[in-house]
Amino acid sequence: MDDDLDHALATVGPRLRALRQERGATLAELAETTGVSVSTLSRLESGDRKPTLELLLPLARAHGVSLDELVDAPPTGDPRIHLRPVTQHGMTMLPLTRRPGGIQAYKIVLPGGAKEPDPQTHEGYEWMYVLNGRLRVVLGEHDLVMVPGEAAEFDTRVPHWFGAADDEPVEFLSLFGKQGERAHLRARPRGSS
Repeated sequence: MDDDLDHALATVGPRLRALRQERGATLAELAETTGVSVSTLSRLESGDRKPTLELLLPLARAHGVSLDELVDAPPTGDPRIHLRPVTQHGMTMLPLTRRPGGIQAYKIVLPGGAKEPDPQTHEGYEWMYVLNGRLRVVLGEHDLVMVPGEAAEFDTRVPHWFGAADDEPVEFLSLFGKQGERAHLRARPRGSS
């Protein structure tokens, strides 16, 4: 094998571990999502097992990255970003950020059709901005409907739920900080009065 291939294969394990850890997933959770055993995942991350396409494809899908990103393929010179939406329970999430940690940005599309709220809590802080449609947000004792151009922010430790307010789909931007990071918005440039 040439040096480039050896280097690419040697860096896959640490990259897999970093992706899993930045998402706060355990090996057991990743095994359940991908169908790859915990022991195989552990050996891949430590470099004791060589990655194969059969192992990398489900891992790339679970982490929401391309195979090129997993194996540190050289850049092609194409500046376009090829975002991959993830759809679960009818909700489509399009990640808009790729950097590890910190605030993550998503475009979210929810199908139309009123659903019964089921408020949840988790660590973090969320900021939402409605693009299209009407978004129903249940936050603690508040139950409100947001329209395009409206924004909300809240601590996700407060019981919350959101969904389409009517039969039309709703699109919104979400900034989410897993460890409670808040979006810092400036109303006007520094130095202006």
